[in-house]
Amino acid sequence: MSGTSSHAPHHPPYGPPPLTAPGAAGTPRRPELPPYYEDRSPGRGALPPRAWYAGSDAARLPLHGSWRFRLSVTATAEDDSFARPDFDDSRWQDLWVPGHWVLKGHGTPAYTDTAYPFPVDPPRVPDENPTGDHRHRFDLPEGWGEGPAVLHFGGVESCARVWLNGQELGHFKGSRLPHEFAVGHLLRPRGNVLAVRVHQWSSGSYLEDQDQWWLPGIFRSVSVHRRPEGSVTDHFVHAGFDHTTGLGTLRVDCAPAGRVTVPALGLDLATGEGASVPVLPWTAETPRLYDAELATPGERIPLRIGFRTVRVEDGLLKVNGRRILLRGVNRHEFHPRDGRTVGREVMRRDLLLMKRHNINAVRTSHYPPHPAFLDLCDELGLWVIDECDLETHGFGQQDWRGNPVDDARWEPALLDRARRMVERDKNHPAIVLWSLGNECGTGRGLSAMAAWIRERDPSRPLHYEGDRSCADTDVYSRMYADHAEVARIGRRAEDPLPDPELDARRRRLPFLLCEYAHAMGNGPGGLSEYQRLFETYERCQGGFVWEWIDHGLRQLTPDGEVYHAYGGDFGEELHDGNFVCDGLVFPDRTPSPGLAEFKKVVEPVRIEGDGVAGTVRITNLHDFADLGHLAFRWVYEVAGEVRGTGSLAVPALAPGESAGLRLPAPPAAPGGAEALWTVRAVLAEDTAWAGAGHEVAWGQLPAAARPVRTPPAATAVPRRGEGNVILLGPGTFDATTGTLGYLDGVLLRGPRLEVWRAPTDNDEAAPRQPGRSPAAEWRRLGLHRMRHRVDAVETLADALVVRTRVAAAGAEPALRTVYRWTARRELLRLEVSVEPEGDWPAPLPRLGVRMAVCGSVGHAEWFGGGPGEGYPDTLAAARVGRWSMPVDAMQTPYVRPQENGARPGVRWAQLSRTDGSGIRIEGDPDFYLTARRWPVEELDAARHTTDLSPGELVWLHLDHAQHGIGSQSCGPGVLPRYRLEVAPARFAFTFSSLR
Repeated sequence: MSGTSSHAPHHPPYGPPPLTAPGAAGTPRRPELPPYYEDRSPGRGALPPRAWYAGSDAARLPLHGSWRFRLSVTATAEDDSFARPDFDDSRWQDLWVPGHWVLKGHGTPAYTDTAYPFPVDPPRVPDENPTGDHRHRFDLPEGWGEGPAVLHFGGVESCARVWLNGQELGHFKGSRLPHEFAVGHLLRPRGNVLAVRVHQWSSGSYLEDQDQWWLPGIFRSVSVHRRPEGSVTDHFVHAGFDHTTGLGTLRVDCAPAGRVTVPALGLDLATGEGASVPVLPWTAETPRLYDAELATPGERIPLRIGFRTVRVEDGLLKVNGRRILLRGVNRHEFHPRDGRTVGREVMRRDLLLMKRHNINAVRTSHYPPHPAFLDLCDELGLWVIDECDLETHGFGQQDWRGNPVDDARWEPALLDRARRMVERDKNHPAIVLWSLGNECGTGRGLSAMAAWIRERDPSRPLHYEGDRSCADTDVYSRMYADHAEVARIGRRAEDPLPDPELDARRRRLPFLLCEYAHAMGNGPGGLSEYQRLFETYERCQGGFVWEWIDHGLRQLTPDGEVYHAYGGDFGEELHDGNFVCDGLVFPDRTPSPGLAEFKKVVEPVRIEGDGVAGTVRITNLHDFADLGHLAFRWVYEVAGEVRGTGSLAVPALAPGESAGLRLPAPPAAPGGAEALWTVRAVLAEDTAWAGAGHEVAWGQLPAAARPVRTPPAATAVPRRGEGNVILLGPGTFDATTGTLGYLDGVLLRGPRLEVWRAPTDNDEAAPRQPGRSPAAEWRRLGLHRMRHRVDAVETLADALVVRTRVAAAGAEPALRTVYRWTARRELLRLEVSVEPEGDWPAPLPRLGVRMAVCGSVGHAEWFGGGPGEGYPDTLAAARVGRWSMPVDAMQTPYVRPQENGARPGVRWAQLSRTDGSGIRIEGDPDFYLTARRWPVEELDAARHTTDLSPGELVWLHLDHAQHGIGSQSCGPGVLPRYRLEVAPARFAFTFSSLR
């Protein structure tokens, strides 16, 4: 509709009549009608939704601050007399708004993944329905004036009933969606009283079964907006881009009519009028925004316009004519202290972290975010899937019987949620897909939502994952499909649908993984293999890691130690444990090793080549940007020591282009040492999201064949010492057990064979995947309680040989293990051979030796992979170098403690005291190094980080091999190549003391 919003209100703007006064007669409710919080409607009395904008020249009054608050255990415990302006609330408590009352000492939060935490009887909710009554007094600022105004709620969970100055305005549901009421006729210059009753449970709760904490309250901003006569009722910015001509086409529809000016483009247009001019397009890589202004007779609104066109054509999702590859994350709104109340600066911090880790896309799981987040996505450049506040996942536990999305009685509520999302967010160029919701099964309500969105905004494709037929969507979306299935889909060879027509249509659609690589605890593994599939098959256009942040709530022990709580820590009768902690950043937003891995895997520049031949190949994997914004630098290292640095001249390659380049002649270096080239791509200049020099991508190239390790010749002879000991070189052994006790006076325990690790969340696997838990199988086999029997301690002419059998009580399978010790005066060499006995139906968690050293040996240095942890399928970010840090810094503080901290590919390691004394360990072949101040048994038993207390020893794991990580906490397990199958093994270590 030219010049007006097609959904402009039919009543006078901002002026519906109030409903009833509290305590007045009003219209009595018929007894047979359910209470408003249990009816299926979206609410009553609110204004039609409209586009959000951050500010204008019309006054706004924020109402955040300390409100008066009263909590009741049921919805009917108190009458509505509290809404009267003269009500005495002096005995009430103070509560900060916005916020969640359960995080401020009033009740407790609760976490469930899919199950509703109340009986499933839609639309009814329990009598036990915590209800918060809120009151706030406010004055209007000087010069506010008279006339229309609206009261704005950004988000309230889950149902709110609202009064102003004693007049009821209405009620609403739709927790993560905005609602506004006309209040101009009710406002007073001073002494306004806003009263809001909020119910934790309502019929709307059945539509909000997202995997997150249940956190009631007024958690987004509340404000009063002045709406002068002739101010903007709604506006819709249409800004397309024609990649064949370079022209952008702008039209802004508005009610009432006005004018739009874009100074940088020389545009001055009437609303509803279109114009085409040359522009720089908006993309996530080049987020060009044009400042503009929309002026109507009563208001001026600043606009930021991004020109871009989104289409599905040729079986691909394209922006501005090019296929895009989504390197995405799912993002819940979360703060460890404040729940879903997240400030703009925290949002900016999140987005800067994303951009700095090569993330280019966000799915707003599973509801529209605070609008400020979308403003920042426009500004910084991220592709966005904006998802409706809709999930009915709990109905899946009853085969979707009673599912609201397939019940016509719920359709008004579903359409209301779709409208409020689209109308609020429609002017953001960052949004490239609308999503109908998440995990709702299928039903006619979804079709109605899709039809409405297509009519209202045909410029964006539709997304929904829960319907495999894709009947209402423009992309084929899946969750947690394994690598083999993604490959089949990439070839458009997936299993057929029963309906040939729907099957043919789906095969023509682009594919994305709206959730994959479940980032719970240590992991996710297998990222590199997914990314190669996305790059191999053009139909596979990337995906969104689940998810961005661990939802641990900050708590203190009685001693004041900080830990993060998860499901069950608040006494919930039904909960899903730490399944709420599955992010790439910890609750305090510290990046996890998984984020470092993801950054490396999805880096938009590939650096590879033949360092021995002195060549490197650079490939631009950006979708739109050339490489002109990057500088390339090289470092040449020998044995971890820098021997040369310099710059590399790389042409400004266009997207998809590659170039082969010569590396400089390597600096002179001693022979027989490992030499490596490291080539880095860094920002050449400051950007909005990182400064010049920020590393975008890197690659390492061996500069020569690795030197062959030659075992040291054995020259020492084992001999009996005083007491029950055997002396061999610098080592002192127990003559009965063959265990090493001292190395040149350094106290040791071990080493001995170890196959157990404290299971990761991915080892444990999801509770809803019975029979698939590797950890359960490991425990069944007794790997957590292995017993070591010494069969022989033999002193040979040049060696000490200890023969053992390692097995679990009540189990037949065993590992015959032989320790062969040889020595020179200054070092000990241990050769370990392992031969399995019996039937081993499962892989091992790890294979290596563990030992303990004096706790004063607290600083680690190593040459190998680092600086962070790495496992067989999470090695991409492990850069070979010489690293140094305290043992305490080598721990990864996963919210639920588990296996962590292994440094892969270690050639040698040293652990030292402050005076430099200690031990040195060399591996043959490379090994995984883990050092921590508690044994694996304590790590396994801990539920929170505060359960771990440093002991007097440092426990070392020197692993020949580790089982992979995978993402089986909610996804595929470990790929076959990363499984640690039981097989004969040989490995060796050399020990010496540091003096």
